[in-house]
Amino acid sequence: MSNVMVEEERRLNWRDYYELCKPKVVGLILFTTVVGMLLAVPQNGVIPWSLVVFGLLGIGMAAAAGAAMNHWVDQKIDAVMERTQNRPLPEGKMESRSALYFSLALGSISMLLLVTQVNVLTAVLTLLSLVGYAVIYTMFLKRTTPQNIVWGGAAGAAPPLLGWTAITGDINTEALLLFMIIFIWTPPHFWALAIRRREEYAKVDVPMLPVTHGVAFTKLHILLYTFMLLVVTLMPFIIHMSGLIYLAGAVSLGIGFIFHAYKLYRSEDDSHAMKVFSYSIFYLSCLFAFLLADHYLRTVIRVLN
Repeated sequence: MSNVMVEEERRLNWRDYYELCKPKVVGLILFTTVVGMLLAVPQNGVIPWSLVVFGLLGIGMAAAAGAAMNHWVDQKIDAVMERTQNRPLPEGKMESRSALYFSLALGSISMLLLVTQVNVLTAVLTLLSLVGYAVIYTMFLKRTTPQNIVWGGAAGAAPPLLGWTAITGDINTEALLLFMIIFIWTPPHFWALAIRRREEYAKVDVPMLPVTHGVAFTKLHILLYTFMLLVVTLMPFIIHMSGLIYLAGAVSLGIGFIFHAYKLYRSEDDSHAMKVFSYSIFYLSCLFAFLLADHYLRTVIRVLN
């Protein structure tokens, strides 16, 4: 086989492009987007399936575009860090420009879909989220401040808000509350991983909190954020957005998060950090599942009564 054919085969390997999209991350993004969409529909209302389908396609493609751009920007860092050394660009599985063009193409198609098939507000907010993650966070905040994940987390907190606006074309208190939950969840989620990977971040001069302020300081802030998160997650019940089903789930999940954060805080090493990280993903998935279950189960209970 000629060198040209080998090179062509390497460029056209769909699995490499699929990996650029960070499918697990995009999957969680789409799940929270779906919840935002369904919560925006009145309990007895008809789900506008065209908005759901095109909204998910557009938002999902934008998230994948941001992930691919992150791969392109961070390829030198990724080549040094053990966690990311096997990504397509550090391993030389594709050319750098291919990843860039792929990201730009995905982002352009996503904007076209959202503007023409959903609404302009969702397209604008999605674009802001994409730029916030791929440019403001990845290119600047990540490399300049230990509070990078706090402010950069605003982009990652957008999906349920985007789902809400895709259905309603409007922003209200409930939508902003969904945004706030993920905004507060992001720092303890990511700082737990950063504690475990702090030596790698230090090696590539990325000022993550455990690198600049130490592990003990980061553990304390993880614990403080879990308390803040518990308070914020009570708000949907307080404003009558959700009922007792959600409240029971939010309290039990929140206590579990505080337990793991406290166990990490009291530990002498970082052995519990990845358990906090893993629980945080489980926590967010279950919390939004409780939001959705409460939304529809209350309708069933009302009908039965």
